[in-house]
Amino acid sequence: MKHKISITVLLLGMFLATQFIGLFIVGSYLPETQTIVNPATGETEEIVLEKPLPYNLGGTTEDAPNFISIVFSFVIAFFLIFLLMKYKWKFIIRVWFFIVVTIALLISLNAILNNFIVSAALISLIISIPLAYLKIFRPNFIVHNVTELLIYPGIAAVFVPLLNPISVIILLILISIYDMWAVWKSGIMQKMAKFQMEELKLFGGFLVPSLSKKDKIQIKNIKQKYKGKKIPAKYKNKKYKVNLAILGGGDIIFPIITSGVFMKFYGIIPALFVMFGALVGLTYLSLITEKEKSYPAMPYITVGIFLGMILARIAGII
Repeated sequence: MKHKISITVLLLGMFLATQFIGLFIVGSYLPETQTIVNPATGETEEIVLEKPLPYNLGGTTEDAPNFISIVFSFVIAFFLIFLLMKYKWKFIIRVWFFIVVTIALLISLNAILNNFIVSAALISLIISIPLAYLKIFRPNFIVHNVTELLIYPGIAAVFVPLLNPISVIILLILISIYDMWAVWKSGIMQKMAKFQMEELKLFGGFLVPSLSKKDKIQIKNIKQKYKGKKIPAKYKNKKYKVNLAILGGGDIIFPIITSGVFMKFYGIIPALFVMFGALVGLTYLSLITEKEKSYPAMPYITVGIFLGMILARIAGII
């Protein structure tokens, strides 16, 4: 196992929490079918209530892109990120991230606040802007990870209405192939993560820092020794090696999109099969990882999702 059990459990817990939040956020924007009685004829009719994203961010059904357009958009986005990284246009990347984070937080917060207050979209926007600013331009681990819980559900809410079960399965396969190539073959994923953390001081995904047991004891002893006193500069400025457990944003969002699509077409139970299948795949990967080695998570998560789909099919719920 690459990380301590406590760190691994925390990372898996945050992953699972985001999946549940994702189902809630996505479900908040799915169309709702209601049965009404026509007062003129006395006959029952079914009407579909659309639940658009705030400020109509998702556009209209007529404007919705097809699957090829979505895949092409992902390719263009990856290419632009690589180009910006190559020339180290850090400010442009930060602005791009700021806009995306603001929109994602707006969508998620609106889904939550809409059940309690009026003008939920405006209030959500007012909250989202400073949160996005802190995350991108004044980062710390707490703000980073808390906002991550809401960012990927918000992004997923944009894509779920555009996909069906077949297209999302194809998307998972394509992303898994890309992930294996990017980690094992080209190393692009490691370079991207290093650039984000070292140059931009931010990361798209969960970050869980930890110190070795030896360093923790040393810091504790220093604090006890100089309790109530000024700590000498040689101790105060001493640098300690921080171990980081990370989980990339793509590894979080694609399971949410998949479970959201299955919820849209088949209901909540099949979506839960998909969600826990993804958790099983990620858990298995966490158990077999070795220190100082990089692994693509999506192939393992995708296999877990497919197992969840198969079990749901065997159970007769899809």
